Amino acid sequence: MTRPPIDPATALPDGAGRIAVVLLSGGLDSATTLAMALAAGYEAHTVAFDYGQKHRSELLAAQRVSEALGAGSHRIVHLDAAAFSGSALTDADIAVPETPSEGIPVTYVPARNTIFLAHALGMAEILGSTDLVLGVNAVDYSGYPDCRPAFIEAFEAMANLATRSAVEGGERLRIHAPLMHLGKAEIVASGALLGVDYGLTVSCYQADADGRACGRCDSCRFRREGFQAAGIADPTRYQP
Repeated sequence: MTRPPIDPATALPDGAGRIAVVLLSGGLDSATTLAMALAAGYEAHTVAFDYGQKHRSELLAAQRVSEALGAGSHRIVHLDAAAFSGSALTDADIAVPETPSEGIPVTYVPARNTIFLAHALGMAEILGSTDLVLGVNAVDYSGYPDCRPAFIEAFEAMANLATRSAVEGGERLRIHAPLMHLGKAEIVASGALLGVDYGLTVSCYQADADGRACGRCDSCRFRREGFQAAGIADPTRYQP
Protein backbone atom coordinates (compact mmCIF):
# COMPACT_ATOMS: atom_id res chain seq x y z
CA MET A 1 0.00 0.00 0.00
CA THR A 2 1.31 3.42 -0.94
CA ARG A 3 1.85 5.75 1.99
CA PRO A 4 0.32 9.22 1.82
CA PRO A 5 2.52 12.01 0.39
CA ILE A 6 4.90 13.44 2.91
CA ASP A 7 4.22 16.85 4.43
CA PRO A 8 6.20 19.37 2.36
CA ALA A 9 6.79 21.36 5.56
CA THR A 10 8.81 18.49 7.03
CA ALA A 11 10.54 17.13 3.91
CA LEU A 12 13.57 19.30 4.67
CA PRO A 13 14.75 21.30 7.69
CA ASP A 14 13.61 24.92 7.85
CA GLY A 15 15.50 26.82 5.18
CA ALA A 16 14.45 30.36 6.00
CA GLY A 17 17.42 32.65 5.44
CA ARG A 18 19.54 29.81 4.03
CA ILE A 19 20.95 29.10 0.58
CA ALA A 20 20.76 25.62 -0.96
CA VAL A 21 22.46 24.18 -4.02
CA VAL A 22 20.08 21.74 -5.70
CA LEU A 23 21.36 19.17 -8.18
CA LEU A 24 18.82 19.19 -11.02
CA SER A 25 18.84 16.56 -13.74
CA GLY A 26 15.58 17.59 -15.36
CA GLY A 27 13.85 14.41 -14.21
CA LEU A 28 10.92 13.75 -11.93
CA ASP A 29 12.88 13.17 -8.73
CA SER A 30 15.11 16.23 -8.88
CA ALA A 31 12.17 18.47 -9.83
CA THR A 32 10.33 17.27 -6.73
CA THR A 33 13.40 17.87 -4.60
CA LEU A 34 13.74 21.46 -5.87
CA ALA A 35 10.09 22.10 -5.05
CA MET A 36 10.64 20.74 -1.54
CA ALA A 37 13.66 23.01 -1.01
CA LEU A 38 11.71 26.07 -2.09
CA ALA A 39 8.72 25.08 0.05
CA ALA A 40 11.06 24.80 3.05
CA GLY A 41 12.14 28.41 2.53
CA TYR A 42 15.58 27.94 0.97
CA GLU A 43 16.99 30.32 -1.60
CA ALA A 44 17.64 27.54 -4.11
CA HIS A 45 20.27 27.64 -6.85
CA THR A 46 20.25 24.76 -9.32
CA VAL A 47 23.02 23.02 -11.20
CA ALA A 48 22.83 20.51 -14.05
CA PHE A 49 25.65 18.54 -15.64
CA ASP A 50 26.54 18.01 -19.28
CA TYR A 51 28.61 14.84 -19.09
CA GLY A 52 28.18 13.52 -22.62
CA GLN A 53 24.79 11.90 -22.11
CA LYS A 54 23.26 10.61 -25.33
CA HIS A 55 20.35 13.01 -25.35
CA ARG A 56 20.32 16.74 -24.55
CA SER A 57 16.63 16.97 -23.72
CA GLU A 58 17.22 16.44 -20.01
CA LEU A 59 19.44 19.54 -19.87
CA LEU A 60 16.70 21.58 -21.52
CA ALA A 61 14.22 20.11 -19.05
CA ALA A 62 16.41 21.12 -16.11
CA GLN A 63 16.43 24.71 -17.37
CA ARG A 64 12.64 24.68 -17.75
CA VAL A 65 12.05 23.23 -14.30
CA SER A 66 14.44 25.65 -12.60
CA GLU A 67 12.75 28.65 -14.21
CA ALA A 68 9.20 27.38 -13.67
CA LEU A 69 9.68 26.67 -9.97
CA GLY A 70 11.52 29.93 -9.33
CA ALA A 71 15.10 28.98 -8.46
CA GLY A 72 17.49 31.84 -7.82
CA SER A 73 19.82 30.78 -10.62
CA HIS A 74 20.62 27.83 -12.86
CA ARG A 75 23.93 26.80 -14.31
CA ILE A 76 25.20 23.94 -16.43
CA VAL A 77 28.60 22.42 -15.66
CA HIS A 78 30.32 20.92 -18.70
CA LEU A 79 32.41 17.84 -17.97
CA ASP A 80 34.80 15.78 -20.08
CA ALA A 81 32.59 13.10 -21.65
CA ALA A 82 35.53 10.70 -21.93
CA ALA A 83 35.62 10.38 -18.15
CA PHE A 84 32.17 8.79 -18.19
CA SER A 85 32.61 6.09 -20.80
CA GLY A 86 31.36 2.59 -20.14
CA SER A 87 27.69 3.40 -19.57
CA ALA A 88 24.61 2.91 -21.72
CA LEU A 89 23.77 6.55 -21.01
CA THR A 90 26.94 7.85 -22.67
CA ASP A 91 28.26 5.23 -25.11
CA ALA A 92 26.58 4.87 -28.50
CA ASP A 93 27.59 1.22 -28.76
CA ILE A 94 25.98 0.20 -25.45
CA ALA A 95 22.23 -0.25 -25.69
CA VAL A 96 19.89 0.92 -22.95
CA PRO A 97 18.28 -2.25 -21.52
CA GLU A 98 14.51 -2.54 -21.81
CA THR A 99 14.03 -5.44 -19.40
CA PRO A 100 15.06 -5.69 -15.72
CA SER A 101 18.57 -7.07 -15.15
CA GLU A 102 20.47 -8.61 -12.26
CA GLY A 103 23.05 -6.56 -10.40
CA ILE A 104 24.10 -3.02 -11.23
CA PRO A 105 22.74 -2.24 -14.73
CA VAL A 106 24.75 -0.87 -17.64
CA THR A 107 22.95 2.47 -17.21
CA TYR A 108 25.17 3.09 -14.17
CA VAL A 109 27.57 5.95 -14.96
CA PRO A 110 30.94 5.46 -13.22
CA ALA A 111 31.32 7.71 -10.14
CA ARG A 112 28.69 10.12 -11.47
CA ASN A 113 27.17 11.27 -8.19
CA THR A 114 30.59 11.56 -6.57
CA ILE A 115 31.74 13.92 -9.31
CA PHE A 116 28.47 15.85 -9.39
CA LEU A 117 28.47 16.38 -5.63
CA ALA A 118 32.11 17.51 -5.69
CA HIS A 119 31.25 20.24 -8.20
CA ALA A 120 28.12 21.21 -6.27
CA LEU A 121 30.22 21.41 -3.11
CA GLY A 122 32.53 23.96 -4.71
CA MET A 123 29.53 25.92 -5.92
CA ALA A 124 28.09 25.90 -2.39
CA GLU A 125 31.28 27.35 -0.93
CA ILE A 126 31.22 30.17 -3.46
CA LEU A 127 27.57 30.95 -2.71
CA GLY A 128 28.01 30.74 1.05
CA SER A 129 25.77 27.70 1.30
CA THR A 130 26.08 24.78 3.68
CA ASP A 131 23.14 22.82 2.23
CA LEU A 132 23.28 20.51 -0.79
CA VAL A 133 20.02 18.94 -1.94
CA LEU A 134 19.66 16.05 -4.39
CA GLY A 135 17.01 13.56 -5.42
CA VAL A 136 18.73 10.20 -4.94
CA ASN A 137 16.47 7.35 -3.94
CA ALA A 138 17.15 3.94 -2.42
CA VAL A 139 13.77 2.41 -3.30
CA ASP A 140 13.23 2.78 -7.08
CA TYR A 141 16.88 3.33 -7.96
CA SER A 142 17.97 0.49 -10.28
CA GLY A 143 20.69 -0.60 -7.84
CA TYR A 144 23.11 2.28 -8.36
CA PRO A 145 25.69 2.24 -5.53
CA ASP A 146 25.92 6.05 -5.38
CA CYS A 147 22.22 6.42 -4.54
CA ARG A 148 22.42 4.65 -1.17
CA PRO A 149 22.26 6.29 2.27
CA ALA A 150 25.76 5.00 3.11
CA PHE A 151 27.21 6.90 0.15
CA ILE A 152 25.46 10.15 1.05
CA GLU A 153 26.57 9.90 4.68
CA ALA A 154 30.17 9.18 3.67
CA PHE A 155 30.30 12.09 1.22
CA GLU A 156 28.88 14.46 3.81
CA ALA A 157 31.54 13.37 6.31
CA MET A 158 34.25 13.91 3.71
CA ALA A 159 32.89 17.34 2.74
CA ASN A 160 33.12 18.50 6.33
CA LEU A 161 36.81 17.60 6.35
CA ALA A 162 37.63 19.03 2.94
CA THR A 163 36.20 22.54 2.79
CA ARG A 164 37.26 25.82 4.33
CA SER A 165 33.66 26.75 5.10
CA ALA A 166 33.25 23.61 7.21
CA VAL A 167 36.63 23.80 8.93
CA GLU A 168 36.65 27.54 9.67
CA GLY A 169 33.02 28.52 9.31
CA GLY A 170 31.77 26.71 12.37
CA GLU A 171 28.72 25.20 10.64
CA ARG A 172 28.59 21.69 9.28
CA LEU A 173 27.70 21.19 5.65
CA ARG A 174 24.59 19.08 5.22
CA ILE A 175 23.55 16.91 2.29
CA HIS A 176 19.79 16.49 2.09
CA ALA A 177 18.19 13.59 0.22
CA PRO A 178 14.49 13.95 1.09
CA LEU A 179 13.37 11.25 -1.36
CA MET A 180 15.77 8.60 -0.11
CA HIS A 181 13.17 6.27 1.37
CA LEU A 182 10.14 7.15 -0.76
CA GLY A 183 8.62 5.05 -3.51
CA LYS A 184 7.92 6.65 -6.89
CA ALA A 185 4.19 7.00 -6.17
CA GLU A 186 4.94 8.86 -2.93
CA ILE A 187 7.33 11.16 -4.78
CA VAL A 188 4.77 11.92 -7.48
CA ALA A 189 2.01 12.56 -4.94
CA SER A 190 4.26 14.81 -2.84
CA GLY A 191 5.36 16.82 -5.86
CA ALA A 192 1.76 17.20 -7.00
CA LEU A 193 0.94 18.78 -3.64
CA LEU A 194 3.67 21.33 -4.32
CA GLY A 195 2.39 22.10 -7.81
CA VAL A 196 5.24 20.50 -9.76
CA ASP A 197 4.45 20.38 -13.48
CA TYR A 198 5.84 16.96 -14.36
CA GLY A 199 5.10 17.63 -18.01
CA LEU A 200 8.24 19.79 -17.99
CA THR A 201 10.47 16.91 -16.85
CA VAL A 202 12.33 14.24 -18.81
CA SER A 203 13.22 10.98 -17.06
CA CYS A 204 13.77 8.58 -19.97
CA TYR A 205 17.22 7.07 -20.52
CA GLN A 206 16.78 7.30 -24.29
CA ALA A 207 14.51 10.27 -24.87
CA ASP A 208 14.45 11.71 -28.38
CA ALA A 209 15.51 15.22 -29.34
CA ASP A 210 12.04 16.52 -28.44
CA GLY A 211 12.18 15.00 -24.97
CA ARG A 212 9.69 12.24 -25.75
CA ALA A 213 10.15 9.07 -23.69
CA CYS A 214 10.70 5.57 -25.04
CA GLY A 215 8.30 4.01 -22.53
CA ARG A 216 10.43 0.87 -22.25
CA CYS A 217 13.55 1.57 -20.15
CA ASP A 218 13.78 1.17 -16.36
CA SER A 219 13.35 4.88 -15.76
CA CYS A 220 10.19 5.01 -17.89
CA ARG A 221 8.81 1.95 -16.15
CA PHE A 222 9.40 3.35 -12.63
CA ARG A 223 7.92 6.70 -13.66
CA ARG A 224 4.80 5.23 -15.30
CA GLU A 225 4.12 2.89 -12.37
CA GLY A 226 4.54 5.82 -9.97
CA PHE A 227 1.84 7.88 -11.64
CA GLN A 228 -0.46 4.88 -11.85
CA ALA A 229 -0.04 3.99 -8.17
CA ALA A 230 -0.49 7.62 -7.12
CA GLY A 231 -3.69 7.89 -9.14
CA ILE A 232 -2.37 10.95 -10.98
CA ALA A 233 -2.55 11.44 -14.75
CA ASP A 234 0.82 10.82 -16.40
CA PRO A 235 1.82 13.90 -18.46
CA THR A 236 4.78 12.12 -20.05
CA ARG A 237 5.06 12.51 -23.81
CA TYR A 238 5.94 9.18 -25.40
CA GLN A 239 7.52 8.43 -28.75
CA PRO A 240 5.20 6.92 -31.41
